[in-house]
Amino acid sequence: MRYWHWCGLFLLLSVPATVCGQGIMLSTFGPVHAGMGGASTAAPIEALSALAWNPAAISGLPNSELSASIGLLLSDPVLDSSIPGLAAGSTGAEPGTVPVPNLGWVHRLNDVTTIGLGVMVVGGLKTNYPSSLTNPVLAPPSNTPGVPGGLGSLFAEAQFLQFAPTVSVAVTERLAIGFAPTITTGQIVADPLLVASPDDADGSGVPRYPAGRGTRYAWGGGAQLGMYYITDSCLHFGAAIKSPQWMEDFRMQTENELGLPYVSRFKFDLPMIVSLGAAYSGIEDLVLAVDFRYFDYRNTDGFGDQGYSPTGALNGLSWTNQFAVATGMQYRLADHLLVRAGYTYNTSPFPDEDTFYNVASLLNYQHQFGVGGSWELTECVALHLSYTHYFQWDSTGPIIPPTGPIPGSSVTNTASAHLAALGVTVKY
Repeated sequence: MRYWHWCGLFLLLSVPATVCGQGIMLSTFGPVHAGMGGASTAAPIEALSALAWNPAAISGLPNSELSASIGLLLSDPVLDSSIPGLAAGSTGAEPGTVPVPNLGWVHRLNDVTTIGLGVMVVGGLKTNYPSSLTNPVLAPPSNTPGVPGGLGSLFAEAQFLQFAPTVSVAVTERLAIGFAPTITTGQIVADPLLVASPDDADGSGVPRYPAGRGTRYAWGGGAQLGMYYITDSCLHFGAAIKSPQWMEDFRMQTENELGLPYVSRFKFDLPMIVSLGAAYSGIEDLVLAVDFRYFDYRNTDGFGDQGYSPTGALNGLSWTNQFAVATGMQYRLADHLLVRAGYTYNTSPFPDEDTFYNVASLLNYQHQFGVGGSWELTECVALHLSYTHYFQWDSTGPIIPPTGPIPGSSVTNTASAHLAALGVTVKY
């Protein structure tokens, strides 16, 4: 198999692995949470923030409430690649603006028990690279055996939605324990479908990858357990662990070069996540929060696996584990106006030398800054608005076919992103 086909295999197979900055996982849910930079494990300030990372935190809300939001995510990825003596080019994708809806409901049954439901987009990606006559990776496919070619235009889309029915019990006046089974559904589309083995059914000597659009949503699940504790000194502490989301096989109805149908299967789970948080509310009208998070990608199917199958499919993305730190503050500026600001730092799930395996990582950012605010229309209704900027990131490494790195070759992934969110909370 020529190295350009292997280049494409890594390019598109990385799509379901890197939908956002914290690996595949979104870091914020709704405008209030985004304004806090994603810090909420010990700082429940509205329904979506409380449900986001710690099921026990819903006990910290003083009222029953319903929160709904819609976000609009826009990224501007650019792919550069070069091989000495062959070609060099730069190509921008056109993923467009992606909607990100979220819904959170929390209901206090009594002074001890609180229930809730989160319906949240936990991951998603859309990329759309055109073919290029100068960019080696995106060059048109070759029709002649032995003549190098690229993969042409590349389209990929992935989205994961999670349902989290939640219950939290106040064991004491200061300590709450929460539990949430998690039900996850997701879809991955890639054209060409590079998770399938290349096919040469027509005997041309040029193997091709099939199209990968005929799919359905796959289902899976797991669970989340959390703890929330308030001290006498206005310090709040939280801790939570979310199990892996064990997904069923993703199935793709496709066809070979002769048009004969077959089903391609591939496996991707979502990682285990451990969150620790602290918050302080001892200053009037001010809340400060910090979260520490750990993502276990190394032991997650589809991410930590390595190597190739005998048919040429990639077994996994060889990711390492990832860490994140989120900080946020909320301040009541006026009777009906609250303002927020937050910053998040993420380690990269792969080093620069592995850029080639992850060139479709549209939101593999390291630095995120968010601002937001809320206007309380009445005692029971509040409107929320936030803006988050994902600072430009880039990584560069060699092009690496199965035979080893191509001398002098280079592939670079560069992008930044913007997320605007609008939401409403109704208390009752």
